[in-house]
Amino acid sequence: MNRTPVVFIHGAWLHALSWESWAERFASRGFLAFTPGWPGEAFTVGEMRKSSDRLTDIGLDLLTDHYAKIVGSFDVAPVIIGHSVGGLIAQHLIGANIGQAAVAIAPAPVNDIAVSAPQTGLWHPGQSDDTDPTVSLSSDQFHRLFANTVTADESARLYERYVVPTPRRLLADLGCGDSARSPRAVADVGNAGRGPLLLISGQEDLLVPDAATRAAYKQYGDSMAVTDLKQFADRAHSLTIDNGWRFVADYVLGWLDEHGLRAHPL
Repeated sequence: MNRTPVVFIHGAWLHALSWESWAERFASRGFLAFTPGWPGEAFTVGEMRKSSDRLTDIGLDLLTDHYAKIVGSFDVAPVIIGHSVGGLIAQHLIGANIGQAAVAIAPAPVNDIAVSAPQTGLWHPGQSDDTDPTVSLSSDQFHRLFANTVTADESARLYERYVVPTPRRLLADLGCGDSARSPRAVADVGNAGRGPLLLISGQEDLLVPDAATRAAYKQYGDSMAVTDLKQFADRAHSLTIDNGWRFVADYVLGWLDEHGLRAHPL
């Protein structure tokens, strides 16, 4: 019997390793879990930090095409689960009828939704020189902006295990700073024939505020396709990797089951 694949798409400043616990959890439930990295992504976090030039040419077009090809390569249409930029891509793909369902966790904003509240200056870490093709987060920035609901010790452990630089070109494509947003930073919110979509937010998220995810949910309001929203209180942008990841993962597993999206489709 064929098993349902699940493709996990990570976001900015994280390595594909960030899905390790999720992949194990979903595999234990019978799903085929895949955590493909970005094009050119090194196998380890250490390698990525030493050779971040691998990321120079990565923009939203390249990432979207990369994952569209992966998702479209399976005999059984996968479930797509994306975090941050991965959540934007997941929405774009399911809106284009690629994949059988999608989960967008703290997704980077789609369509005309603002990237972040202007007064916060988030998505503009400012640590790297403007001529540097990649943008890095310091351990302190990661704790303040990304993992702001966990202890300093836990944040430091997460930083060492998962955090890598992210391409400046990708941030520009998302509309950060004065850059024009890429035409790929969109989702077809009116597609009535697509598979189910679950949007998830953390209510203490500073990088993708809960309000941005709620705004995305509102845009899907006129579609007849299934669109659900789950808000997790006291959770930050790190909700997929911090000590509460299992609550989020198990909610997703329960949601999939409710919609008949099981490891062994009938």
